[in-house]
Amino acid sequence: MSIRRDEELKLNTMLRFVSFMMCFLHVQHTVLGAPITPKPIIINGTYINPELGKYHARLRTVARSCLEIRDKYNVTQDGMYILSTASGTYYQAFCDMSSAGGGWTLVASVHENYIRGKCSSGDRWSSQQGNDQNRPEGDGSWANTHTFGTAEGSTSDDYKNPGYYDISAEDVSVWHIPNNEQLRNWPSSAILRYHTESRFLRETGNLYHLFKKFPVRFGAGRCGSDVGAVSPVVFDTGDKDSTADLYGPSAGKEFESGFVTFRVFNTDQAAMAMCSGVRPTQCNPQHYCIGGGGYFPTSDQCGDFTALDQSHTHTHTGASRRLTESAVLLFYR
Repeated sequence: MSIRRDEELKLNTMLRFVSFMMCFLHVQHTVLGAPITPKPIIINGTYINPELGKYHARLRTVARSCLEIRDKYNVTQDGMYILSTASGTYYQAFCDMSSAGGGWTLVASVHENYIRGKCSSGDRWSSQQGNDQNRPEGDGSWANTHTFGTAEGSTSDDYKNPGYYDISAEDVSVWHIPNNEQLRNWPSSAILRYHTESRFLRETGNLYHLFKKFPVRFGAGRCGSDVGAVSPVVFDTGDKDSTADLYGPSAGKEFESGFVTFRVFNTDQAAMAMCSGVRPTQCNPQHYCIGGGGYFPTSDQCGDFTALDQSHTHTHTGASRRLTESAVLLFYR
């Protein structure tokens, strides 16, 4: 609760600062009875001071998404911006304004804090209550409005902001960034980045509604016949071969690279939320998909990174350390 109050205080302070700056930039002030007109900061559509321009752009662009900021204000600078939900909740979000045309809003990250802790504390995208058949949806984070974490801390902890359920999107972008990497290094340090261009979210609008329609719940479907959504991807960092190389050779025989897949089941009818960069062709997605429901008949598969920790070099089924020690960042556009 103290974290939420701290976030609210920070947002309130920021909004007061925004209001002050807007008044300062656009309203004539009076000093000792004499009106003073502020000097222009833009001449012929160009900022006189480029650095001031970056901050001014961020102050005046409160919007519902980074795409709206891009389209309405012609902003091309990556960074943190203030967004607002339909109900008027303000929050900070990271905007990727340079990849594939820009306008991407970071809405979530899946970070595995301890891969050997199966559905334990910190497994917010599966279950923090243990492997429990009476809780088939676990924490339910894929289909609820609970938020957690911070945008800047996305590579150090799980993250989910209001945009996850509020923004209306058509496509996603996914980044795999090494754990604890600072925000300014994300693009250069990414081991994998890709985005969709199929507009596969047009019907549901976002992942929140997608997972309402296709719940990540044990027993809600069967392998192969009950996939929630699948889309081809365009790689920004990496390619099909480098994606396959992140997994053991046995696992690589069970999927096709170059796709992103949402809501799949294994042989035991255990549910996984997302297969990053791949489309399953067999019934063991626990070795290359993440974010599970709250119950797995094979208990050592339960957790945010399911069974990705099975040895990459010995059993040839799990994922490499490069992958298991990286956070999965989700963007909307």
